Amino acid sequence: MTLKHLVLASATVIAFASPAWAEKLSLAAISQYLNGLQTAQGAFTQINDDGTISTGTIYIARPGKIRFEYDPPEQTLVLASAGAVAIFDPKTNQGPETYPLHRTPLKIILAENVDLGRANMVVGHSHDGTATTVTAQDPEHPEYGNIQLRFTGNPVELRQWIVNDDSGSSTTVVLGELKVGGNLPFRLFDIEQNTRRTDR
Repeated sequence: MTLKHLVLASATVIAFASPAWAEKLSLAAISQYLNGLQTAQGAFTQINDDGTISTGTIYIARPGKIRFEYDPPEQTLVLASAGAVAIFDPKTNQGPETYPLHRTPLKIILAENVDLGRANMVVGHSHDGTATTVTAQDPEHPEYGNIQLRFTGNPVELRQWIVNDDSGSSTTVVLGELKVGGNLPFRLFDIEQNTRRTDR
């Protein structure tokens, strides 16, 4: 077993440490959960398309904002805010690489109003006895890729996602226990402010 599969299997066991059987979650229940998820933070494990593994802390402030803060020695920072995604990589000695949030599958869960019942948005909805998996895409732009979301129930919780982007690569994010609620300062997500800080 490769390190990638060992980490993913271990993270999955931890994430799904719940009753062996749970009912399939409806799209309405999942939409309601995501719309009620205003702020959250917690640890994450990321399995990249090339098999490398990263860990860090994720911060979510819906609608529209997310922050991936990677653990050392990695220095990458990924922010989404004000309709843009910015990737900060100090090794490049340049400003952040930016692109529109609406061109990424993450847009679906960061939208102000998540409606998975929208026509042609959900292209997969399955259940393995423990978790419900929903594969969603932008109905108007399926070429932007899709996101596979895994949830457990009672209560509903987001446990993992896989982003399949428009370049054909896949990135898996396994979430640890999320601390939901509370205030997250806007500076965490402010691309301009973080650009000034990294330029010093």
